Amino acid sequence: MTEPEETAPRGLSRRGLLGLVGAGAAGLAVGGGAVAAVGLSQPNGVGVSTVYPFFGEHQAGITTPAQDRLHFAAFDMASTATRDDLVELLRDWTYAAARLTQGHEVTEGGAVDGSPLAPPDDTGEALGLPASGLTITFGFGPTLFTTDDGTDRFGIADRRPALLEKLPRFSGDALRPESGGGDLCIQACADDPQVAVHAIRNLSRIAFGRASIRWSQLGFGRTSSTSTSQVTPRNLFGFKDGTANIKAEDPATVADQVWVAKGDGPAWMTGGSYLVTRKIRMIIEAWDRTQLQEQENVIGRSKGEGAPLSGGKEFTEPDFSAKGAAGQDLIGADAHVRLAHPTATGGAQLLRRGYNFVDGNDELGRLDAGLFFISFQRSPEQFVAVQKNLARDALNEYIKHVGSAIFAVPPGATTDSYVGAGLFA
Repeated sequence: MTEPEETAPRGLSRRGLLGLVGAGAAGLAVGGGAVAAVGLSQPNGVGVSTVYPFFGEHQAGITTPAQDRLHFAAFDMASTATRDDLVELLRDWTYAAARLTQGHEVTEGGAVDGSPLAPPDDTGEALGLPASGLTITFGFGPTLFTTDDGTDRFGIADRRPALLEKLPRFSGDALRPESGGGDLCIQACADDPQVAVHAIRNLSRIAFGRASIRWSQLGFGRTSSTSTSQVTPRNLFGFKDGTANIKAEDPATVADQVWVAKGDGPAWMTGGSYLVTRKIRMIIEAWDRTQLQEQENVIGRSKGEGAPLSGGKEFTEPDFSAKGAAGQDLIGADAHVRLAHPTATGGAQLLRRGYNFVDGNDELGRLDAGLFFISFQRSPEQFVAVQKNLARDALNEYIKHVGSAIFAVPPGATTDSYVGAGLFA
């Protein structure tokens, strides 16, 4: 078995390089890229761009100020893959992600400097583009540890966090198998969609023969702010989304609600988090025919300012005891704001990083669009508590959950190791 768990990824493995050039190039020499260190000199892009570090105590792309674009992909390991293959893949992905997030091509050979007789290492669509705030976040699904039939493929079943279980079925779920699950996941967020797509495209090529994409989702127009420096965005229903979201500038709440603490579970998860995705189809046409007053009552906030219907401004704390002239609750018992509030969920909060999506039209000509919900939390139980409480949500008349997945997100990697190394230590 592979045992260099604390060895830095100095370059792509031979398997990773062959993935870049394709299975038909197995006889080609791989050259110096296999032993090259991660180069962080000058990125390819010209002009100013935000660059986030890849290495650190926590993975980037969680409390990082939410970028405008997303490409999310879930992967399944190949049926023939071994533990060695899994470790090697994580090492290869770490090497490549560390380069890509700094604005570099996936290897030093890149898109144009390799052999003219072989496919380029890098696909090249991000040549000349800056890093654009790219973050790459990795996660491990329940089936990586134990398959549905109970098989321990990689000898890590005993290291599976007790909390990492498939999410229960919630009221109103209409889940599509092709839109959920997965052994591994990669979340690529950037302020340029081409940069995010480029990252997933090249990481997928590196995985060739070891893992393949199970499903993926493009997202635009972030639907949450994760920093007080950001204005609150709007979802496709036209309402501000994420007003009460956890912010990075509140470290006490982040530590309490987002990061896995020592003693919460296996030691390798300390400093990590749990990621939940829910693909939520919005019934756009029905919503668009709904009166403004009813829309606001469903949400519990005004559509313009985003203020709670109990009064005030956007960030005014809702007053759920406030009554109207006729004695009615100003924020209804089934309003989304009331049911999602920590006072109704036993104190559970989520750090949300969702995105809008439009996947064209369905067979009836209706928009296949909605919210690709992403949340990070210290325990999946937080999400379950919130989602169960939303069973009474008036918003359910206008939405349908069609995809669902959960992943354990390990802590960040150090420069002398790789993402997820603690799992194999």
